[in-house]
Amino acid sequence: MELRYVVPSEAEGQRLGIFLRTCGVSAGMIKSVKHTGQGFFADGQEIHTDQRVHAGQSISFALPPESATSVTPQPIPLSIAYEDEFAAVLDKPAGLAVHPTLNYPDHTLANGWIYYLQSQGKSGVFRPVNRIDKNTSGLVLCAQNAFAAPLLASHVQKCYLAIVQGSLPLGPGKVEAPIGRRGDSIIGRCVTPQGKYSLTEYTVLASGRQHSLLACTPRTGRTHQIRVHMSYIGHPLAGDTLYGGSIEAIGRHALHCAVLHFVQPVTHDNIRVTSPLPPDMQLLLQAEGLLNGWTLNDF
Repeated sequence: MELRYVVPSEAEGQRLGIFLRTCGVSAGMIKSVKHTGQGFFADGQEIHTDQRVHAGQSISFALPPESATSVTPQPIPLSIAYEDEFAAVLDKPAGLAVHPTLNYPDHTLANGWIYYLQSQGKSGVFRPVNRIDKNTSGLVLCAQNAFAAPLLASHVQKCYLAIVQGSLPLGPGKVEAPIGRRGDSIIGRCVTPQGKYSLTEYTVLASGRQHSLLACTPRTGRTHQIRVHMSYIGHPLAGDTLYGGSIEAIGRHALHCAVLHFVQPVTHDNIRVTSPLPPDMQLLLQAEGLLNGWTLNDF
């Protein structure tokens, strides 16, 4: 794949390396093109990164070949909510791990993605920009190549639907509390003064006697952030036994990544992708009459 940039008048005389960085090309990608790729070209003539560019020149380079992946391809059904040459959004069901780990060495979203690529006659690796827990459902943004990965990561916003225990007043709120490791658990987190700054903004969309439905936007990216913050304010997620929730109404923590916003790395279009509530969360809300009267259009 070849990328091309036309030098604007305001970049006249810049060194190529600086010009590429202002275009959003990462330092790592520039290094890869120099050392493992085919190099850079200005109007079809080879140019080095310390040479100066001129207004109107067409700067081009081919993306370096992808490195081999160690992930085993496996025919796992995928729901692809969005795909172009630079980004893909996968709609993950609850119960499927995102990538191989010690506990889940295969049959993950990553295994299914590599199988899908190979079935299309493509090569590549699995590059999730946002990672969600095994039992969280919903949207996962993936970069299709190393060029796109940092650009997608710097312009992504996620909105989760969460069903919490207890009744909360309708409207906006936030939890601003530092999150760190919990001493009694390998994976558990907690609010602690020794933790890292964490901010979750939320809007209560519907409220019943037993549960409330929230649209949550994490402004920081801490492990289990929404789950920890909701438990901290006394409203753990339904089904979240790790943080004080009950499995009486649902068998897994009731969290779904429902909306993703990101900027397309080349066209710079603002992309919005949505995912409907999965059946288990729908049934819980339906049982308490909480399915109507709210919308995700504002998120």
